[in-house]
Amino acid sequence: MNSEEEFYDAVTGFESDDSETRLESFSSKSGSSSSEQNVHNQDLTQENGLKKHRTSLPAPMYSRHQLSLWSILKKCIGLELSKITMPIIFNEPLSFLQRITEYMEHTYLIHKACLLSDSVERLQTVAAFAVSSVASQWERTGKPFNPLLGETYELRREDLGFRLVSEQVSHHPPISAFYSEGINKDFVFHGSIYPKLKFWGKSVEAEPRGTITLELNKHNEAYSWTNPSCCVHNVIIGKLWIEQYGTVEITNHSTGEKCLLHFKPCGLFGKELHRVEGYIQDKSKRKVCVIYGKWTECLWCVDTNTYETYKKNDKKGGDQKKAKETEDVVRAENDEADDMPEIQETVQVVPGSKLLWRIAARPSHSSQMYNFTNFAMMLNELDDDMKGVFAPTDCRFRPDIRAMESGNMDFAGAEKERLEEKQRASRKDRAKNEEEWRTRWFRQDINQHTRTPDWIYTGKYWERNYEDCPDIY
Repeated sequence: MNSEEEFYDAVTGFESDDSETRLESFSSKSGSSSSEQNVHNQDLTQENGLKKHRTSLPAPMYSRHQLSLWSILKKCIGLELSKITMPIIFNEPLSFLQRITEYMEHTYLIHKACLLSDSVERLQTVAAFAVSSVASQWERTGKPFNPLLGETYELRREDLGFRLVSEQVSHHPPISAFYSEGINKDFVFHGSIYPKLKFWGKSVEAEPRGTITLELNKHNEAYSWTNPSCCVHNVIIGKLWIEQYGTVEITNHSTGEKCLLHFKPCGLFGKELHRVEGYIQDKSKRKVCVIYGKWTECLWCVDTNTYETYKKNDKKGGDQKKAKETEDVVRAENDEADDMPEIQETVQVVPGSKLLWRIAARPSHSSQMYNFTNFAMMLNELDDDMKGVFAPTDCRFRPDIRAMESGNMDFAGAEKERLEEKQRASRKDRAKNEEEWRTRWFRQDINQHTRTPDWIYTGKYWERNYEDCPDIY
């Protein structure tokens, strides 16, 4: 069997006995009711000429406390998660293509950057967008569904001023390509993502691979970067929690300016949890300003000298807890779970700082809806008008995801297995007939800005000619 024939997608491992562990239906402070949970079956009215999107899922999530991952993962330390059987209950009812779409939640930052005349201010705003694009991962411990080969997703948001299309262009390795543009043609945002997932005993790490590119047409500028690594702690025992870490380098290929953002690991005592700190440098590598904040909260910028002076003054009298820290080290080493450090609620704002971005509040019932944001809530909505327009490969038509968001876990598990088996059979047929898989909306080429291999949008999706789309569902 050659590598093209190998297939590692996991079976669900979900048993009907566990489906009784469903969370009780909720009644949020905002007055959510069962009728609101079924909003996907209702006509969504227009407001100021724009479509109103649903604010809830059809059903709350199921409890994961009855299942233990240890029996699944104990023999898989150091392996890629694409080769591990995972119960469907540990998923969230979105495809990874839809998860990528959440980059666009704060698109207003791109529009803002387009209007700025100063290149440093534009880079500050692009940096804020880069941080905001990963903010939705906060407390999102569910795994999105692996896209099927040829699966697509599209989204047009008139109110946010963009449209997006994505396609699963490869299965081994799993590569998701996306392309978004401003409705007013003011920007283009595109990339291809190849997440490398590994299990490390107590945690699951997602290492991002692939480059993201943002083009601001008015200024003839292009920026590129790679997202930070993400780690989910306590997958075996304890409360799940997420941290992101690594250096994100945002390059303005037109001016030579760069922004280096350090997503800090939480450290032994949690002081750095969720913190982001970095700076912008000009083409001569001179630091122009400092950017700081938390990816879960907000981002600020300030003059470099002001920041360094403030930090020097802040350090005075700051070394007073050595004895307690030693005691905490011993306790931490003996803990069975990697307890999430106590979060420092606020970012210390340096006088004279400028706010670049602040995270939007999540709905009050988010914790019972897979910790979705308002933006994520609407990603899988499907009404009759959409059915006749979207490509048949759009992941809104995936029956397993549709069943899961409606609370029908047994049917969702059965459909997931059916789809995976259908994909295996298609792959075997192609191998037998010596046929190569052909992508529809993206092609392999060189990114003209980074000069690295990338998946480039063909420009044809919105013509809506779907005659040669594969039957994947």
